[in-house]
Amino acid sequence: MDEIIISVRQLTKQYQTEQASGIRNITFDIKRGDIIAVIGESGSGKSTLLKSIFGLLKVDEGEVLLNGKRVLGPHEQLIPGHKEMEIVTQDFSLNIYAKVYDNIASVLSNTDVKGKQEKTVRMMEHLHIDHLRNKKITELSGGEQQRVAIARALVTDTSVLLLDEPFSQVDALLKNQLRADIKRIAAETGVTVIIVSHDPADGLFLADELILMKDGMLIQKGRPEHVYNHPEHIYTAQLLGNAVVLKPEDAIKLGLQAKQQSVVFYPEWVELKGGWNSKRYEVKDVYYKGFYEELLLERNGVIIRAIQLNRGEHKKNDHVQANIGRFLEF
Repeated sequence: MDEIIISVRQLTKQYQTEQASGIRNITFDIKRGDIIAVIGESGSGKSTLLKSIFGLLKVDEGEVLLNGKRVLGPHEQLIPGHKEMEIVTQDFSLNIYAKVYDNIASVLSNTDVKGKQEKTVRMMEHLHIDHLRNKKITELSGGEQQRVAIARALVTDTSVLLLDEPFSQVDALLKNQLRADIKRIAAETGVTVIIVSHDPADGLFLADELILMKDGMLIQKGRPEHVYNHPEHIYTAQLLGNAVVLKPEDAIKLGLQAKQQSVVFYPEWVELKGGWNSKRYEVKDVYYKGFYEELLLERNGVIIRAIQLNRGEHKKNDHVQANIGRFLEF
């Protein structure tokens, strides 16, 4: 049986009484060694949840347990936070005038100087920043500073690493590398990682478990592939896969018999092929996406999107046979 390291129980933190803000009645468990991604749009309560788990906020109700013991709030201890957890915020909290090596090594004890040096160098190598060891923080890019902050947090052998929007200042090329580095280090060290992000790709790429937040509430939790393929809310499908959402009357125009208020499907669920149940669509536009294209299709005044893997096969103003192979109703 997987060991539970963190338990969040009915956690509530409201900033304003007259309108919804913060988080409300959040409950879930985190298994040791897992990577958890908390995903949601801005204002959904992600950062509030992260800070509450770490013990930086005084919550209104509920509690957080780490290894079965309650995490104290800032009003209950001199220094807010928890010694077995490290948090990397968006401002990184680095000494901007110190060198990279010193920023990382400074959090380790001087009782074993050689061990301290070896550990610092090893962590820099893990995150591919050993070539920056003698540079000052002010000389680094945002992505490089992000790596230093993560290295500084991990070098202390922390049990839980909390990352608040860890890829917000990293370009696309470095983002994939940093995601892979975090996943690899988590596997190698056994550290439990909780990532907060507005980018669903972070969760789909990295996470063992996804937590979807909306308006301060947890609306779905599960393995990325399950949450993606079985969203419990329209919001989840739109956030994770930019899903197409149709009203029942529009669904009927496409030959779909809708019983609920909304029909939802991902563009990749549209099959571009002829068959007994296929319908004729006009290609209104084609968007180049690299190894595939996204087609904008129209039938009876209803616009949908589909994925075309064979680039160039269908062009603007062409007519194609298509079938919506799978759809969900909400």
